[in-house]
Amino acid sequence: MKEIEYYITPDGKCPYIEWRDTLSNAFQVRIAKRINRMLDGNYGDWKRLQNSQLSEIRLDFGKGYRIYFKELDNVIILLLAGSDKSNQKTVIKQADKYLEEYLSRSITE
Repeated sequence: MKEIEYYITPDGKCPYIEWRDTLSNAFQVRIAKRINRMLDGNYGDWKRLQNSQLSEIRLDFGKGYRIYFKELDNVIILLLAGSDKSNQKTVIKQADKYLEEYLSRSITE
């Protein structure tokens, strides 16, 4: 079984949770169910992003929500950020920076 980990910035913020908390309760529940299925390896509609180490989960409701993640050691699914189609490119660039920072921090620990 896999584990979910949330990226936390050096100043203690969680971009994924902050994004998720802006959504309605109904969407939050649907997203939580989708994340729970990932624990068993059922990723549903997802793809690896070009020119990035990240992958995205594509959610077919709301504004076309996306969740950006990186699988580490085939065990941990690191959730970095979320967006909708309107700000996808900007959020992907930021999530790439989050991953870079996370990996550099993990190496030095």
